Amino acid sequence: MKTNYASNINKGYTYSFLSWFGITSLWVMYLQTKGLTLVEIGLCESIFHIASFLFEVPSGVLADRLTYKFDLVIGRLAAILSAVIILFGQTFWLFALGFVINALSYNMQSGTLEALLYDSLVKDDLTKKYPKVISHIDVIIEFADTLGVVLAGLLIHWYFELTYVIGIVVGVMGLITVLFFKEPVIKKRAVEKPTSVKSIVVNSYRTMKGNHQLRNLMLFDALYATVCTSYFFYFQTLMETNHFSGWLISVLMVMSALLNIIGIQLTPMIQKKFSKRELILALSVSLVCLLMLTWLSWLPILIVMFLISQLLPSLITPIFSSYYNEMISSEERATLLSVANVLFSAVMIIAFPLLGWLIQMNGFSFGFGLVGCALAVVLIVMRRSFVSPK
Repeated sequence: MKTNYASNINKGYTYSFLSWFGITSLWVMYLQTKGLTLVEIGLCESIFHIASFLFEVPSGVLADRLTYKFDLVIGRLAAILSAVIILFGQTFWLFALGFVINALSYNMQSGTLEALLYDSLVKDDLTKKYPKVISHIDVIIEFADTLGVVLAGLLIHWYFELTYVIGIVVGVMGLITVLFFKEPVIKKRAVEKPTSVKSIVVNSYRTMKGNHQLRNLMLFDALYATVCTSYFFYFQTLMETNHFSGWLISVLMVMSALLNIIGIQLTPMIQKKFSKRELILALSVSLVCLLMLTWLSWLPILIVMFLISQLLPSLITPIFSSYYNEMISSEERATLLSVANVLFSAVMIIAFPLLGWLIQMNGFSFGFGLVGCALAVVLIVMRRSFVSPK
């Protein structure tokens, strides 16, 4: 009897919902309740990025040599183990170990589900449906992440640990879902020699050294994303300090998700009306001004900044992507993606714990106000890089 590989699609939708259910997204607040300082919390995030970078090559090697199902099983087991460690951990080093294992779960999952679903469609001659499938997965991921955060917000002042208990249960459900996938057997190409960590670093250096405009754009892109990401996470400390109610936290998370979606929808329209340079400068100046306004330490402004920190990246990321496509050949785009990931991780590794220290020593408003000043200086220095390549 012929195997119906297309049935993997619906299972893929279920897996996407379960693996991206954002029940543990308020981890900064959670670690605060466990007694970690902001510097230690920042270091946990840095450790996550370092581990993710180091796992990039071995996880890719495993993906080339083993089945898709095996990769996803390892990813779910790692996610479950990470949640268990963070649930029962009492020391910084245990939490750090949880973040290392969580990085492994992300690496094992990255791109694996998409590859499995594509090969499933290949087996049934349905590859034309793949873009629609991926579009549905993106919607499901956004919905699952938002729903999980909303639920986490409601549980904060009741039983915060329950978020990680739910995370474990959802992880087990995701693991069970993987077992029902039908592995598509596609004739494999000869396995290429895996890219080493050293070659990734060398390629990144060469790309940055050989094109100064591209280097400046990518550095600013990484810095911009780091500032917005850091604001999103460290705002959780402000919610904890000001004793935000569970329902208010949930409402803010829903609003931030809606603004993110609105930004994605608006980007194509505003790109038609304004040049890339005008858009990047306008969005960057907006971020700088809002960061400087945090010095006023007025809660309504800080809340508005939190919401806009989700809108701005969704607007500016496609603009940077368009710049990169103009500046580099299609053959080099895979390398470019690796370089961009390395840069973002590198900036996060340094900036996130440093910001935690600033906030811990001088307060949230001072920390991000100072970031606004620093970003203004960087913007002035790099503004000439925002000219479209000839």
